[in-house]
Amino acid sequence: MTDKADLEIVPYAAAMKPDILALSMRTWEPVFRKMKPDVQAYVYEAFYPDGWQVRQRADVEAYLDIDDVQTWVAVRAATVLGYVGLRLHPEDRMGEIFILAVDPDHQRQGIGAMLMAFAERQIREAGMGMVMVETGGDTGHQPARAAYEAAGYDRWPVARYFKKL
Repeated sequence: MTDKADLEIVPYAAAMKPDILALSMRTWEPVFRKMKPDVQAYVYEAFYPDGWQVRQRADVEAYLDIDDVQTWVAVRAATVLGYVGLRLHPEDRMGEIFILAVDPDHQRQGIGAMLMAFAERQIREAGMGMVMVETGGDTGHQPARAAYEAAGYDRWPVARYFKKL
């Protein structure tokens, strides 16, 4: 178990970007490996024509530059262990956990739960009445779904359909 006393959650700074990108690639490697067989090949290839790494890295880099997303980083002794991004949707009185990642070497130690609880506090303090998080329904995202459900999140049934033309 992680000693949470020496863990800090601090605002994202641009100097953290290389560590966050490296952590992101390590975090999502097993997710994408397990997800690929669950997704129609033409859909997977459309989203990831150059491989999931290229798309995921570009998406995380772009996300880090979005002004309306707040990013908070879990660090210990200046080492990035995870991060969470949140966005507010005042029109719905809702906050969104936009992205959440924990370094694979530090998963299942409570860091993700700490980041989620921190994000929830930020959202509540901003006057929002609920929080939303999205994830995939595939095998690769099963651990994320389990974590959200364990944290008390209710699943909203959504169906997304694709048809090859």
